[in-house]
Amino acid sequence: MRAIWSGVISFGMVAVPVKMYGATEEKRVAFHQVHAADGGRVRQKRVCELDGEEVQLADVAKGYQLPDGDVVVLTGKDFEDLPEATAKTIAVESFVPEEQIDPIMYSKSYYLAPDKLGVRPYALLRDAMESSGRVAVVRFAMRERESLAALRVRDGVLVLETMLWADEIREPDFDVLEKGDKAEPKAAELKMAELLIDSLSADFHPEDYHDNYREALEEVIEAKVAGREVVTPPAPAEGGAQVIDLMAALKASVEVAKKTRGAVEEEAAGAGKKAGAKKAAASAAKSSATPKRAAKGARATAKAADPHAKPGRKKTAAKSTSTRRSA
Repeated sequence: MRAIWSGVISFGMVAVPVKMYGATEEKRVAFHQVHAADGGRVRQKRVCELDGEEVQLADVAKGYQLPDGDVVVLTGKDFEDLPEATAKTIAVESFVPEEQIDPIMYSKSYYLAPDKLGVRPYALLRDAMESSGRVAVVRFAMRERESLAALRVRDGVLVLETMLWADEIREPDFDVLEKGDKAEPKAAELKMAELLIDSLSADFHPEDYHDNYREALEEVIEAKVAGREVVTPPAPAEGGAQVIDLMAALKASVEVAKKTRGAVEEEAAGAGKKAGAKKAAASAAKSSATPKRAAKGARATAKAADPHAKPGRKKTAAKSTSTRRSA
């Protein structure tokens, strides 16, 4: 990975030199804008809407539009007197319980790796944070903008989660969700919904989920490259929103979920029964062989104890002969 930022983590009198790396990447299919007739790239130019002339990047300034439409133009000199953002420093403000940070505030994730000279203080901060169970609230500057962030430990690595400022979080304001007779669910509906949630409960495995749209789009592109005909699947029938019986829909959903889970459990149980049957058959075969070996061993022991003894059958035969002679 290529580092996109370097600086130090500052907490107290300790400085930890680190490098920043992107922790995530979006797997999107990238497109260029092209001319449909010949495939030529469509280029964009910076053109002034007043005189129609192309503007060079060096001549581009920042403009703030007022509500009445007027524009205030700001140049580099206007930014010189502003308070400088803390450059090249991730300043720790405080250590807080992680559950106190609402996940809606998180924006983007970055890995922080130690510089060669910062391995020991890096490990110190990481291990101390992990044992405390807290995350660090920090400030840092990147791309000429000061940002709020949370510093936490993930799989032995410090992760920087950039955060939105408090005034950047919108308050939900929806009239349809105001409490009333229509918004309050009935007790039976709530119970059925809880049953549905229970029947669909499972552990989360991120690798089980795939971007079906991206995979289908890649197949379309591959088909185009190979010169194959692209078959478009039929679109589902369109229809307006339908008013449904909520209770009936919940019951049907629970039944489908139960059948799906039951099929999975039956399949697992069937595999278990087959394995159990094989084990039982092997055990039975072993048990039936054991008495035979025991009897054979007993006869061998008796023979060793009385070497002059004769088999039982021969004794019986001799007795019968003696009886006939007496007669």
